[in-house]
Amino acid sequence: MQHTASLAKKLVRIGASLLVVALTSIGLTLWVTWQLEGGAAAVNEAGRMRMQTWRLVSAVQAGLERSERQALLVRFDDSLALLRQGDSARPLFMPWDDDVRERFSEVESLWREQRPLWLAEPAPTSPVLLKAGGDFVDASDRLVLMIEQHLSRLTAILNLAQLLMLAFAVAGAVVMLYTGYIYVINPLAQLRQGLRKLESGDFSTRVEVDTADEFGQVAAGFNHMAATLQSLYGELEAKVEAKTQRIEAQRARLEALYKVSAFLAQAGSIDELARGFAQRVRRVMKADAAVVRWSDDANQRYLILASDCFPQDLVEEERSLLAGACACGNLRPDARTRVIPILSHDEAPVRHCAKVGYESVVSVPIRLQQRLLGEFSLFFRQPILLGADEIELLDALASHLASSLEGLRANALDREAAVAQERALLARNLHDSIAQSLAFLKIQVQLLRSAVNKGHAAQTESALDELDTGLRESIGDVRELLVHFRTRTNTDDIAQALQETLQKFQNQTGLPAQLQVHGQGLPLPSDVQVQVLHIIQEALSNVRKHAGATEVGVEVAKGTRWRFAVRDNGAGFDTRKHPGESHVGLNIMRERAARIGAAVDVSSRAGQGTTVTLTLPEHPEALAGALARALPYAPQAIESGAADLKPAR
Repeated sequence: MQHTASLAKKLVRIGASLLVVALTSIGLTLWVTWQLEGGAAAVNEAGRMRMQTWRLVSAVQAGLERSERQALLVRFDDSLALLRQGDSARPLFMPWDDDVRERFSEVESLWREQRPLWLAEPAPTSPVLLKAGGDFVDASDRLVLMIEQHLSRLTAILNLAQLLMLAFAVAGAVVMLYTGYIYVINPLAQLRQGLRKLESGDFSTRVEVDTADEFGQVAAGFNHMAATLQSLYGELEAKVEAKTQRIEAQRARLEALYKVSAFLAQAGSIDELARGFAQRVRRVMKADAAVVRWSDDANQRYLILASDCFPQDLVEEERSLLAGACACGNLRPDARTRVIPILSHDEAPVRHCAKVGYESVVSVPIRLQQRLLGEFSLFFRQPILLGADEIELLDALASHLASSLEGLRANALDREAAVAQERALLARNLHDSIAQSLAFLKIQVQLLRSAVNKGHAAQTESALDELDTGLRESIGDVRELLVHFRTRTNTDDIAQALQETLQKFQNQTGLPAQLQVHGQGLPLPSDVQVQVLHIIQEALSNVRKHAGATEVGVEVAKGTRWRFAVRDNGAGFDTRKHPGESHVGLNIMRERAARIGAAVDVSSRAGQGTTVTLTLPEHPEALAGALARALPYAPQAIESGAADLKPAR
């Protein structure tokens, strides 16, 4: 850097002769300007007192507290003191002359007289306040007028000084233009060129510094600013890149969570679910192996459900692992996701993992709410550290796995319960129909053997007739059971299924059967329709076996509560009597009705036929599924109570 004089010294040397005159003119101008500026501020402050006066009037009229009025008076005193003493910092000072002093004294005197008025208790009336305020405003106006007249004289002096300065400025401009180009314009052009490069993003640009004057200092400051911006921009790029990588990692974790969740929702078996989960989580976490273990109810033993890339000999060795026998399968109720360094662990099974090359294992507990169900482990052949986001992802995946496994388990239990229910109903139907018929036939066979041995032809013929009748009834019962267990509904309208049921009944019995449907209602769910059809078929079976009827009718009333009625004109019976144990069809009907929250009612009188009415709950289309799960078996109270209403026909 070339060491030269400052720009100020250069300009002083060139314009020394002009500077003396200019300084004189400037000094005069500055003095006048100073006087004008201070006087203008005094005019503003004096005018401000008028506003404060009316503010005092408003405060007194509004009934403000004495403390608030006192604060306004203090501000007014401060304004008078400021005008009297001036303030060189603003600047503010009064252009004192005889007229100004006289008017200021008038204002001060009037204020001392009125000051007690603003604090008087009780407050003066509005006319008094307005008159006092008006007098003070008039006095302030006269003071302002005197100040303005003084300032107008100073303004005339300033105009004259400016005309003189104009003449000297024209003479000095010619000299200064040349020197200004050399020492000012050219350095500014270089700075402007550097700024343009900086604006375009070239933070490596620098301005040549060849002087030590003011522009040299500005150029050095520019270079320092450019270097600072270049450093900040580099750090910003690094931060943006790190943030982008973090967002990409979060996106990848969300994508992995979505894919695994979608797979868990579609898996059809526990084995498929566990195996697919282990494969997907291992790929997401870039692990070398993965194992899913499930614990028993007491969390004393852990069973391997599935594994991926885990050595088969270790799978066989640890297929059923006692709790505490290894770092894996050693979870406390409050366990959290953790990283276990295998090489520094003392457990013998862990040393087995070390022999095959694993250095770290990540243990993730599988929980459903607060219940510990198992864990899945991820094995790595190098040391591993997990971040908070990765731990959160693993916990979320474990929670999804627990929910899916429990869902499959619940579905399996539901299917088993449904099979058990149908088997129980099948056994009951067999017991109540075919088993009793076979027992009856066995008795008839014994009677037949006795009659044959004794040579009683009449008893032999009677026993053969009974056997023939019993066999026909057994064949009919078997056919009815087959019809019941083949019953399905493939339509939203149950009327079609009922019509087909009645048609089969007519073909079997030869009795006319009519179906009447009225009302409007939402279609019944398929599981409700199946139970309704079974109940109707059981009622029709009772008609065939016991009623001795010549006409049968089924009436369906749609609505908020669906109602089904099976009527016959048969023999009927007295519902107050206990008919014995030869028929328990009503028990079966009530069991099926209880599954869907419905009720079965029997109305009958001897010689006047029988009516069996099935009434569904309100909105069965919404309640059927929940009631079927809540009441998988008929309550014993219903079953025992139904035995008292068994028809005797």
